Amino acid sequence: METLYYLSIRASRLLLVFIGLSIIIFVIARLVPGDPARISLGPLATQEQVTELREKMGLDKPLVSQYGQYVYNLFQGDMGESTLTNRPVLTDLQQALPATLELVIVAVMFTAIIGLPLGLFAAYRPNGWLDQVTRVTSLVGVVTPSFLLAIILQLMASMNWFDLPVTERISSNLDAMPSYTGLLLIDSLINVRFDVFIDSFQHLLLPAFALSAAGIAQVMRITRSSMIEFSHRDHVDTLRACGVPQKLIHFKYLLRLSTAAPLTILGLEFASLIGNAFVVEMVFSWPGVASYGVRSILHKDFNAVVGVVLISGVFFIVANLVIDFIIGLIDPRITQKGK
Repeated sequence: METLYYLSIRASRLLLVFIGLSIIIFVIARLVPGDPARISLGPLATQEQVTELREKMGLDKPLVSQYGQYVYNLFQGDMGESTLTNRPVLTDLQQALPATLELVIVAVMFTAIIGLPLGLFAAYRPNGWLDQVTRVTSLVGVVTPSFLLAIILQLMASMNWFDLPVTERISSNLDAMPSYTGLLLIDSLINVRFDVFIDSFQHLLLPAFALSAAGIAQVMRITRSSMIEFSHRDHVDTLRACGVPQKLIHFKYLLRLSTAAPLTILGLEFASLIGNAFVVEMVFSWPGVASYGVRSILHKDFNAVVGVVLISGVFFIVANLVIDFIIGLIDPRITQKGK
């Protein structure tokens, strides 16, 4: 009950954040210089055509009325029509979201699989050779922009340092298959298409690693610092005094105590990458939500821009609630402090 009460409070707060986000992005999208109707119709359109489209888009109404109508349509599952693709924004997002979701899931898996163990082993012998190497590596990972790493990886692949594809989600010579989830890795296993699974995974490796590099560095540093901090607590000294082996203390008790901070970073990383993967997606020609958002911004397609930001906000809220729930199970004291 305490966990549910804590999550309900967190959910109500995050809901207010989502409402505030929707208002801010809606206002900003409409205050940016440029007429969406004129941009959509092109420079050869007459003023009458522009005026007609503005009325159709509701741009002739006050801003408050526009927002109220947008919220009303949103609750009916209508995000408006994209002036870039001339299709419903929701349809575009449903088509683009699986590609970004698959990329982000693999990137977060890389972050957890690489960052957590490295931070764990670096903290086992502080100031040892492995600790020194991981600290330098994490510093390089944090300061290196993801787009720069993406370009470097593409150049290395073009110089035959490794044989991996550098664009798109899948090779064009593979036969089409039924899509159930939109995630190629899962759909290929459902259809027993191991050739598609291997090919799509190879396409994922470079963009996922470029996207996860900064997260790996952060998780590695946070895990290391949390492990070292908890290793000096009184109850840990008591375990040592009772003769509990150091390896058992480090890899069992300290690991459980130190997971809250890395898990929080992983959750925030997952949520932020949904909307912040645009540079990597553009470099690797990845047909996802982020690249769709960039094209929408360039064409001042504000329905699509608002839709992309709101989808990112939903994932941010869901990821936060999931992480809060997991942390509450691992360390119930967190729920007591959050009341």
